[in-house]
Amino acid sequence: MSQLSSMCVYLGEGLAAYNFGSDHPFGPQRHDAFRDAFEDQSWNDQVRRHDPVQASQAEIERFHSHEYVELVRQKSQQGYGSLDYGDTPAFAGVYEAAATVVGSALHATARLMSSDLKRAFVPIAGLHHAARDRAAGFCVFNDCGVVIEALLNDFGLQRIAYVDIDAHHGDGVFYAFESDPRVIFADLHQDGRTLYPGTGSASETGTQEAKGTKLNIPMPPGAGDERFMRAWPEVEALLESYPPQFILLQCGADSLAGDPITGMCYTSASHAHAARRLRELAERHCNGRLLALGGGGYNLDNIATAWTAVVEALLD
Repeated sequence: MSQLSSMCVYLGEGLAAYNFGSDHPFGPQRHDAFRDAFEDQSWNDQVRRHDPVQASQAEIERFHSHEYVELVRQKSQQGYGSLDYGDTPAFAGVYEAAATVVGSALHATARLMSSDLKRAFVPIAGLHHAARDRAAGFCVFNDCGVVIEALLNDFGLQRIAYVDIDAHHGDGVFYAFESDPRVIFADLHQDGRTLYPGTGSASETGTQEAKGTKLNIPMPPGAGDERFMRAWPEVEALLESYPPQFILLQCGADSLAGDPITGMCYTSASHAHAARRLRELAERHCNGRLLALGGGGYNLDNIATAWTAVVEALLD
């Protein structure tokens, strides 16, 4: 595959529309902060761009319950209220915006599976808190979960790796697949005793047939790159023990120092390291197939720095 076609980034107003207003941490400038930094790079000959794509209701319901999806439709038409206990407000068009996050991730997945691409990045995505039947933590639809269901059921994969370096535990993904041995889960996050959602203890390693296929590494507040680098080999060891056919990376920028709602102290070096090592692992086991999803991050400079570092690390 040529260098020109190996990497794609999804950008556009459809993704930028997924935000909860200027008074909310998940505000309207997150997409543009990354886009502006991305456009400042000289990657035009190495990275394709693609417009956002909206998922159908049937596609969303691969992971979410019909009743919950209908509730989001109703709240979207009303244009007010809350989709959870207050963190995730409804707004006019929230259904379409959330469906576009899912659709863009699914479109990238299909292109990776067809070998049209090796790697892709969707900055406004990685909404890892939403459960099958409810919103949570700024996340309306769980695009990660939808992609995993599509890979298992539409593409017939038997081993999918999900790696999450967001400061918050990816509880919506973990508990949805806690007993599924086909989903290899690794999550480095700020200790749940000090940060939402309060889950992801080291003792949570999967249930039933999936016991041992899940890795949770709680990190103390203030942990920096050195602590990350010490912990990271555990992630690679898990993935080498269960070689994946596809890798998802949720690379939330809220684990960098200076985020307003977390207490981690990474630099973009941790994100670059994770992306680069997973790219190499994907080349060995997955025909290169790696989908990176932006996740959290509420300091605009950190978003720009971390996500451009991820894209650069994923280039050939």
